This record gives sequence, structure tokens and C-alpha cells, in this order.
Amino acid sequence: MKKKILWGVLALLVIIQFFRIDKTNPTSDPAKDFIAMTNPPAEVAGMIKASCYDCHSNQSVYPWYTNVAPVSWFIKKHINEGRKHLNFSEWGNYEERRRNHKLEEFYGEVNQREMPLQSYLIIHSESRLTDEQVKKMTDWIVEIGGEGVKGEGEEE
Repeated sequence: MKKKILWGVLALLVIIQFFRIDKTNPTSDPAKDFIAMTNPPAEVAGMIKASCYDCHSNQSVYPWYTNVAPVSWFIKKHINEGRKHLNFSEWGNYEERRRNHKLEEFYGEVNQREMPLQSYLIIHSESRLTDEQVKKMTDWIVEIGGEGVKGEGEEE
């Protein structure tokens, strides 16, 4: 009985490999990209690309393990959700009010260390932000975002 179950599970794992994810990144206008439009210092731009762009842009890089189902399905779902919430490649398509709101959220997520996600950092430890990097990034976000960026209860 155990042998039949094991063979069944193995067969299922083989079969699901035929259900591949679409790894095609949507096209977008490079001039409307967040970094192109906001022109951050090179160090901050590098941090944003390394820590945010895989899930929050149309420039996702799909590592080898996205060829293995069901891991690939989980990652694709995260990328789709990330892009839906904030897509840096579509920054220029957002209305000003929405951009300001997204800057506030960006500040809060980075400052509270809610982004990058811990599940992402397990495999992408190079994307982990140090305290110094968080400060540089959040200081820059405040600089471009004006007064509305700092969250409630935060010191100026």
C-alpha cells in the first residue's frame, strides 16, 4: 500500500511538471520606470533593483527553480501579486496621487522591514537590506516624497 502511494505521488510530481508558468515579462516604456523618473543616487537605485524589482517590476528574473512545479506556481503568484500592488516599471502610468500613496507605502514597508519578504530573503540573501541601507533608502524616499511620506508617529 505504501509503495502504491509513493508511486502515485511520484507520478503526480512528474505530471505537474508539464504545467509550466509563463515567464514572459510584460513590455513597458523604460522612460516610465521608477528609477528613470525619480533618478535616485546610484547606490539607492542598485538597492531598489536588487531588493524590489524581481517582484515589483516587469523586469523579473526567473531563477532555475522556477522550472519546478509547484514551486514555480508559488513564485509566479508572488510576482503577480507584487506587480499588482506596486509595479516600478509602470510608475509613469500612475496618477500623482497614487504615486504619492505608493511612496508612503514603499517607505513604510522598507522602514518596518516588511519588504523584501522573508520568504524571498531565504533564497536571495543578497537582497537583504542592512540598517544603513534601509536608512539611505528611506531618507531618499522622504526626500522625493515630501511631507506625506513619513508614517504616523515617526520623528522628522
